Amino acid sequence: MTKTNPLVEAIVQGMQDKKGRNIVVVDLSEISDTICRFFVIATGGSPSQIQALARSVGEKALELANQKPLAIDGFRYSQWVAMDYADVIVHILLPEERAFYDIEHLWADAQLTKVPDLD
Repeated sequence: MTKTNPLVEAIVQGMQDKKGRNIVVVDLSEISDTICRFFVIATGGSPSQIQALARSVGEKALELANQKPLAIDGFRYSQWVAMDYADVIVHILLPEERAFYDIEHLWADAQLTKVPDLD
C-alpha cells in the first residue's frame, strides 16, 4: 500500500486471521468521484468461512482502529458480504462471485496491492 491506513491494516489482519485468500487492497484515493478511498477484497472458501472472515474483520477494525461498520450487507447468505466503513469498503466473496464480478478491476487506474496468503 502506498499510504499507511490503520483501518485497512486492521481489516487485512482480520482477513488473514481467518485464512482469507487472494486479499487485494484497491487504492482509490487518487481517483476523483469514487464512493470511498479503499476497497479491501478477499475470497472465502465457503459461506461459513465468509461469515468468520466478516466477524474477524469487524473485531480487528474495532480493536485496532476503533471503527465499526456503518452497514453490513449479504451476511445472511454469505456469498458476497460487503462491509461499509465509509472510507473503506470490504468485500468478501465466494470464488465464483469474485471471478464473475471482478470488482478489483472496475477502475483501471486504481493501484492494486496484493497481500500474500498466509499458509
